[in-house]
Amino acid sequence: MDADTLEFCIANPSFNVHISMMNSIPRPELIQLLGDGLERSPIVTILGPRQCGKTTLAREFCKGRRDVVFLDLENPADAARLAEPMLYLERLSGLVVLDEVQTMPAVLNVLRVLADRRPLPLRFLLLGSASPELMDKASESLAGRVEFLEMGGFGLREAEGDQDRLWWRGGFPRSFLASKDEDARIWQQDFISTFLERDLRKMGIEISPAALRRLWTVCAHYHGQIWNSSAVAGGLGESARTVKRHLDVLSGAFMLRQLQPWHENLMKRQVKSPRVYLRDSGILHALLGIPSLDSLFSHPKLGASWEGFVIEEICRTAPRSQAYFWATHTGAEVDLLLLHQGRRIGFECKVTDAPKATKSMHIALNDLSLDELLVVVPRSGEYPIAPKIRVCGVSAAVAALRL
Repeated sequence: MDADTLEFCIANPSFNVHISMMNSIPRPELIQLLGDGLERSPIVTILGPRQCGKTTLAREFCKGRRDVVFLDLENPADAARLAEPMLYLERLSGLVVLDEVQTMPAVLNVLRVLADRRPLPLRFLLLGSASPELMDKASESLAGRVEFLEMGGFGLREAEGDQDRLWWRGGFPRSFLASKDEDARIWQQDFISTFLERDLRKMGIEISPAALRRLWTVCAHYHGQIWNSSAVAGGLGESARTVKRHLDVLSGAFMLRQLQPWHENLMKRQVKSPRVYLRDSGILHALLGIPSLDSLFSHPKLGASWEGFVIEEICRTAPRSQAYFWATHTGAEVDLLLLHQGRRIGFECKVTDAPKATKSMHIALNDLSLDELLVVVPRSGEYPIAPKIRVCGVSAAVAALRL
């Protein structure tokens, strides 16, 4: 059990999570990406929100290796070893894992020197919660030497097809693996408070927790909608610049996705503001105060919740593809446009038993020159409803990207 889990369980003695189950869920695709990255580059940085499983993944990757030094930079003893980082690190060989590296950004300058040695005796795996300072400094100091791997919570394949549970609870391991929904909601509420009151300060970000909670809640209500900065700023009594800065903080911390609009030289007025989505569906439901999965099915945000869940699953499957949405002021739109391996694939997300091909779908198919348009629904099975348009479940949509 890691330190965050222990701290949470002490604070919430009634909370029960299947720790053995947590340790048994494999993440082979991430393990493979990590191994490939370390073969290509002397430094790989895994970025993602706190408590998404970065440390667990790193330990699984290092299991059985004898040439690994693992340093948790939030541990005073490990941090003390790097008081003189060059002196300590230059004598090592093999692989060094630096966990919570955002707490010691100065060490990145030393890694640049060590990564340039030839022959190369040492490679580095850096783990860090999302931090604008870490991203900027790593990109600047380690340019050409570092590869970034983005990591989130569990996806559908890791959840072994338990779609309803993953959609309702989200992918954070301690939420998804809680013994009951009530425990998952307790964890989500604690995560939100901890993120606002402690984690942001650790990232060097000084923002009022109350102000950011208000914006985060507003984002939950805007989930799946076009972002209107002026309306949000006016409603919160903040300047548009402040709201944008806070929105970027949530995006940089992997809490929020700003899906940008696709523009082409079409003879139509197109939407040019982003759509916002909370990246974890469980956190979305917690912020909206939806008490149960049954309640979600009668909630006004049902369709938007499903849309965000599908988009996140698609984007995690094709992280190097370009993702957009497209909408015109006359009402034609597509929820997700993916430029994937030379193909243009459109995705429409519908919570319905029998979706039909609409005028909007045909306009998007023609105007965007789509190779295919997938209508993704919350059930299995697939069938065509028009040329180049077919209905499928999210697993089939993801499988189509792996072909």
